[in-house]
Amino acid sequence: MAYEITTEELKTKITNNEDYLLIDVLSPESYEARHVPTAVNIPNGPELVKKVDEMNIPKDREIIAYCTSATCGTSPAAAQALEKAGYTNVAHYKDGLAGWQDAGYDFE
Repeated sequence: MAYEITTEELKTKITNNEDYLLIDVLSPESYEARHVPTAVNIPNGPELVKKVDEMNIPKDREIIAYCTSATCGTSPAAAQALEKAGYTNVAHYKDGLAGWQDAGYDFE
């Protein structure tokens, strides 16, 4: 089961330039409007796992999925799909865009 990370944990990973893949699973329009720094946009759906597979990243690399907020079910669904596909180090940033904004951090 995917584990949850906090806003502060994600901020530390970004600041320390750690090795992870941060995925914004929202629409391209949402991503263009604002997204967490370092995030790539892969909308949740049937193509999610295929697109991650095409990136040729190791199955044990940390992958972090996020959506809008703790009440959004999109990123937990994406994390679950990645785990079913054999990715073993999947996290869910449950607070998403709302948590990032509430912490006062900048978006890209």
